[in-house]
Amino acid sequence: MSIIVINWRQTVDRAQKAEEVKSLGQAFTDSGVVVVAHYAGLTVAEMSDLRIKMGAAEGTVRVAKNKLAKIALEGTPCEGIKDLLTGQTVLAYSVDPVAAAKVMQEFSKGNEKLVILGGSMGTDLLDAAGVKAVAAMPSREEVIASIAGCIMAPAANIAAAATAPASDIAGILSTLEEREAA
Repeated sequence: MSIIVINWRQTVDRAQKAEEVKSLGQAFTDSGVVVVAHYAGLTVAEMSDLRIKMGAAEGTVRVAKNKLAKIALEGTPCEGIKDLLTGQTVLAYSVDPVAAAKVMQEFSKGNEKLVILGGSMGTDLLDAAGVKAVAAMPSREEVIASIAGCIMAPAANIAAAATAPASDIAGILSTLEEREAA
């Protein structure tokens, strides 16, 4: 009788790594913006706070092994950010092309331990200043709100114009009555 020894740990690790690469690759492909930052020195509570803020903006914060992230980047629009993946890096991404940059920029203002290295907006590579510029842009929701405001403004003007003649006539009549009384 022979005993077969299977190294389950190695098999599981490879499967987990393959799943991680697949998941990261999908995220890089679907994201409107990807931000890369160093996070050395952040506490668990600070990282949780960052994740909560990013989740509220419908984005994701992810710490991944740089080697796996580099493999996942191959063939994606943001492949050029490979050079940023050195040291303790955190990835932030969102479908909204501004949300992840806004949250990371805002969080880095209050926490010097988070250092933004750069990122990608589609095929356009961004340095730290580029991420800051993207963060200054209005978000998708802000753009939709301003468009809705522009659409609603003419309707409000039409309503005001339609009711204005009636109020003008009432004002003229009251002025005439005051003149007759005087």
